[in-house]
Amino acid sequence: MLISIVIPAFNEEGNIGRLIEETYAEVPPDLLGEVLAVDDASGDGTAAEIKALLPKYPSLRYLRHGHRAGQSAALRTAVLAARFPVIATMDGDGQNDPRDIAKLMRKLGPEGHEPAMVAGIRTGRKGPGSRKLASRFANWIRDKVLADGCPDTGCGIKVYRRDAYLALPYFTSMHRYLPAFFLTYGHEIAYEAVNDRPRLRGASKYTNLGRALIGLYDLVGVSWLRKRTLVPPVSESAAGASLREAGSGEVRTKARVASQGG
Repeated sequence: MLISIVIPAFNEEGNIGRLIEETYAEVPPDLLGEVLAVDDASGDGTAAEIKALLPKYPSLRYLRHGHRAGQSAALRTAVLAARFPVIATMDGDGQNDPRDIAKLMRKLGPEGHEPAMVAGIRTGRKGPGSRKLASRFANWIRDKVLADGCPDTGCGIKVYRRDAYLALPYFTSMHRYLPAFFLTYGHEIAYEAVNDRPRLRGASKYTNLGRALIGLYDLVGVSWLRKRTLVPPVSESAAGASLREAGSGEVRTKARVASQGG
């Protein structure tokens, strides 16, 4: 199965080109259908780095926002443009390891089956201690409110079905709540341990305080939206065909957790 690999980037000069090269070197050819690099209106050399690689990799696509819109918007831009039914995402800073994509894909259900998403859980995180503590606290608060069972909402590497993603409501910062919404819309999720690497160039675009303030604001809205979302089971019958289920309206509160070893 061929997949679309999505890499959002904002001011990732020195990281994005290296990550794209590594992606083509490490992801098996029978998986890698295309790479979509989305430049969220960077003001550095991000665009030049990506464009320099276009002649080398015919399946590499460069998309650029006319103004900065955020990571969730960049992901949606790429998913809408993607040509393949499965999406794999990585952050543009190079901290996600492209070799983990194949491992996550092995946990994804076959077409029409669950789980519809496999999310990474970072092991041996390389970020500052204050950031790791803030992340643990944020994950704890979020799980208390949403009960989505996601142990690492900030991990950027995930694989999921394109059609399932496009059925979700879109809003700024939604990328941090994808597990909760996949569950709300009747899907199962698996988790898998993935590698975490240090950022080689530049600095994170998020601060602990900034993420906390936005996170609390979003959490209220996400909680309300989940409670107001009803996805009923749908069945269909037609002449010459047996009754078949077209979906599940059950909101699952327990994600199917894959092995987190190795």
